[in-house]
Amino acid sequence: MNLTFKHKKITGILTVLPKNEVKFEDEMSNYHFSESKALKLKVTMGYNKHHIVEDGVTVSDLCTFGLEYLFNQQLLAKDDIDALVLVTQSPDYFMPPTSSVIQGRAGLKQDIICMDINQGCSGYIIGLIQSFLLLDQPAINKVALLNADILSRKVSKKDHNSNPLIGDAASITIVEKSDSDETIHCNIKMDGTRYDALIIPAGGFRQPSTPETAIMEEDIDGNLRSKDNLVMKGDAVFNFMQTEVPPMVEEILQTAGVTKDEIDYYMFHQPNRFMLNKLADRLEVPREKMPSNVVGDFGNASGVSIPTAITYNLGDKLLTNRYKTCLAGFGVGLTWGSMVVELDRLKFSSIIYF
Repeated sequence: MNLTFKHKKITGILTVLPKNEVKFEDEMSNYHFSESKALKLKVTMGYNKHHIVEDGVTVSDLCTFGLEYLFNQQLLAKDDIDALVLVTQSPDYFMPPTSSVIQGRAGLKQDIICMDINQGCSGYIIGLIQSFLLLDQPAINKVALLNADILSRKVSKKDHNSNPLIGDAASITIVEKSDSDETIHCNIKMDGTRYDALIIPAGGFRQPSTPETAIMEEDIDGNLRSKDNLVMKGDAVFNFMQTEVPPMVEEILQTAGVTKDEIDYYMFHQPNRFMLNKLADRLEVPREKMPSNVVGDFGNASGVSIPTAITYNLGDKLLTNRYKTCLAGFGVGLTWGSMVVELDRLKFSSIIYF
């Protein structure tokens, strides 16, 4: 599905990362590997360290902390926020919506729309699409898009497929109406027949958590996990990415009427460095235009890896410069989406630590 938007712009991006940093070597003994094999895995996949929340920290903690930072720095005014969109797969509660919790904790006005969106790897793209749709309403001039996940809580520490790469993070992206005629091009695709390629089997209403679902079992690759833990079918996800993502990117560039060379940066979701480098090569895009350093330095925090890639690699440059970017997310769902959008002299672009 192709979508277009006009008179919308991104005016600020903030990433919130936990201070707690865990190095790959600190957890290496958890895996059924020799030290030499573990270190080879580290080099191949780009594992180095990941940032993990402390016990008791939730999505609303990270998001509220980020909002209060923006208020205190006078980069955002509370009463200017007309809608709050939270994209997460790790809510504080089943109910109420975590966006409502954040609205209350941040002291935002009551004349506001708050909504939660349950999405993962493509969540940032879907959150931007929803934010743009909200801005079509006359009463809405500014949307705070929050993307946050703390999936480290749902990963087995003895799962070498997932544990070394999963990180926790939150981002706040401010989206506003604009006088610019610049068109934002988006596309989004979904295939629920492959929903089990990335899944936490237990914990929902289909299979509630019980003492039995917490029992650790070993798979054929030597990973130990329970039904309460994240399961990632690595081969299926890699094949999906190599098969579905390149045509999607080719399509969005063609629709937007731009060549690959005209894109300054490809800021994509980062499952791991190996997969992202393979994707850059498949698209014949220079690797330096598609940064792959977030997952190795901070961890893969699902859709938050996209705004983290932007703030980490561009940072203050975005305060004075303009870049034509292609954004893309792909994974859990299975869902994949992309966007061609100008990032032009933002009010803020930075990383803070909780």
